[in-house]
Amino acid sequence: MNGTQDTTGTANPAVIVVGSGPTGLLLAGDLAAAGVPVTLLEKRPHEISNLSRALVLHARTLEQLDARGLADELEAKGRTLDRLRLFARLEVGLDKLPSRYNHLLVLPQYEVERVLERRAIAAGVDFRYENEVTGLTQDADGVTLEVRGPGGESGTRRAAYVVGADGLHSPVRKAIGLPFPGKSAIRSLVLADVKLAEKPESVLTVNAAGDAFAFIAPFADGYYRVIGWNRAHNVPDSEPLDLEEVKEITRLALGRDYGMHDARWMSRFHSDERQAPEYRVGRVFLAGDAAHVHTPAGAQGMNTGLQDAVNLSWKLVAAVEGRAPEGLLDTYQSERHPIGKAVLRSSGGIVRLAMAKRPWSIAARAVLASFINAVSPIRDKAIGQITGIGYAYPAPKGAHRMAGRRAPDVALKEGRLYEVLREGEFVLIAPEGAEYDAGRAVVTHWAIGRGTTVLVRPDGYVAWAADGADAGAVRAALGEWGAA
Repeated sequence: MNGTQDTTGTANPAVIVVGSGPTGLLLAGDLAAAGVPVTLLEKRPHEISNLSRALVLHARTLEQLDARGLADELEAKGRTLDRLRLFARLEVGLDKLPSRYNHLLVLPQYEVERVLERRAIAAGVDFRYENEVTGLTQDADGVTLEVRGPGGESGTRRAAYVVGADGLHSPVRKAIGLPFPGKSAIRSLVLADVKLAEKPESVLTVNAAGDAFAFIAPFADGYYRVIGWNRAHNVPDSEPLDLEEVKEITRLALGRDYGMHDARWMSRFHSDERQAPEYRVGRVFLAGDAAHVHTPAGAQGMNTGLQDAVNLSWKLVAAVEGRAPEGLLDTYQSERHPIGKAVLRSSGGIVRLAMAKRPWSIAARAVLASFINAVSPIRDKAIGQITGIGYAYPAPKGAHRMAGRRAPDVALKEGRLYEVLREGEFVLIAPEGAEYDAGRAVVTHWAIGRGTTVLVRPDGYVAWAADGADAGAVRAALGEWGAA
């Protein structure tokens, strides 16, 4: 092989996922659970770091984890909060959210990764650590990755499809020649894991005042994560950071530092706003931070990446099994790219409002906060976007009003919808007494009398619906979606 070594040692997998963060772990686990041979490459040694930045799971992500039988365990590990304060005058209640998870879950990313890794291992994912992607070529039949192994040896790995879930500096994205346009939204953010002498009044403590912003959230082991920013002290990421600076920022933003002590980790970083123009190039896909990065505002980054994985996994399964209808893989771009763009706008907008400095912008923030608090449709739309339950995917012209929308966790005679979705297949919800030859789909029935027939995708969105459908219409819908 011209001086290179084939490092696989096994038959080529159908899919290679690059990156073992939450997005890559969920995606690989989904594929393996469906019986698709999948290898996960990670350039780091095997470890789950407690230094990760994400701390919140939102309602839509919890619903998707419920569809995998994981939400209850994660809920038991974290702390729930039914109100989200975005800045001083805007606090949104989540208790009326139309979801089983009418709250947000404060839980460090490493706890999410542990649960997702365990699931992926049990499903049969082939983990290969200390394998760094250095190049990529693709043809009509598959993708060949150039890989540097644990001992520095060069080799190749091949698969029918590759997914780059390998973060902000994604080698996969660079190898397929995609730019990552955008900018640094906030420079010189500080991060610290500390103990506190005084317990904060709320699970999440956040505020902006003058030139400073600070956020405090708990870990389960007695430590707290502090994120802060001081507009007046904008220095390079390489500038040393000490605990006194973290305390000062917290006092400026929150009025007190809660007696911070015993910092086990501190870091300075910057927050980017970037999005790849395409999430697919041939047989290569991007997901999570490799496709989009956002400011921490609204805690939407990890959640958006997990939703990418949920959207893509069942489509790749259909493609590998040779039953994907024409254009199905293209819908990953048409469905997820607009949502990534919307999250970029909303998280960036929250940051700019929170850090308003000029009198007119502070006044505009107060007016906007009062408006959102007072006008229910505007408030509900904002909550729907932040929590993810308000997003819908494009539907064909003339489709039923439910098509493309999130399927709520409705009661069925066979159990909750999201319990049925744990089988990883399409779910056909039929009126009482109606029986269909539903192919791969799992047939269920409404718990209460309804006449609508609904085909729910494996990711919990409505593929097709009809009022008073006959067997022929159901067969056509199943065939159109590759579920016949």
